[in-house]
Amino acid sequence: MASEWNLRGTYFESCSCETLCPCIMLSPPTEGECRALVGWHIAEGRAGKLDLGGLNVAMAVHSPGPMYEVQWQIALYLDEQASDQQRDALTRIFGGQAGGHFEQLAGHVGEVVGVRALPIDYRVDGRTRTLRIANVAETEFEAIEGQGGREVTFDNHPLAVAPGHTTVVARARRLRLKDFGFDWQVSNKNAFYSDFAYEGP
Repeated sequence: MASEWNLRGTYFESCSCETLCPCIMLSPPTEGECRALVGWHIAEGRAGKLDLGGLNVAMAVHSPGPMYEVQWQIALYLDEQASDQQRDALTRIFGGQAGGHFEQLAGHVGEVVGVRALPIDYRVDGRTRTLRIANVAETEFEAIEGQGGREVTFDNHPLAVAPGHTTVVARARRLRLKDFGFDWQVSNKNAFYSDFAYEGP
């Protein structure tokens, strides 16, 4: 795969911490561990000449302690609609081997428990977001209403999935995942969403 790549689109995540998740401020998770499901919709993107637009990617992340101190377990989910070439490119990008922001995040990963290609249903409906990965995972959440009916937002936090973009604070109605030894059932916990833009070296 060519070293030059770029992706743009929207992302969201939900996790097992109380709102607002302290992990992003380099503080311990509220329950001693953090279990998060993260999803990305690539509106447009390329790896070399390979088009990656329209595809979805998701990642399950388990941090058994403070995220800045311990090594994470992750599972990577790739869009079943992607070709073999596209899946290889996305695996390298989101796995950190292609450089950029994910290379930095990869330094926190101690174990990749698995990589699977499955149907990923990523939906945006106003301030509500849903993500379903075949029959193994799902989350649904809605932005928290702040003063004047506006979204609650923040910027420039130390541990960011989408650096450089304003993050919206939400609360998940549910987070469920059962795969690769993970068995999560969470409700009424933290969630975030924002745009993203990543690029390779």
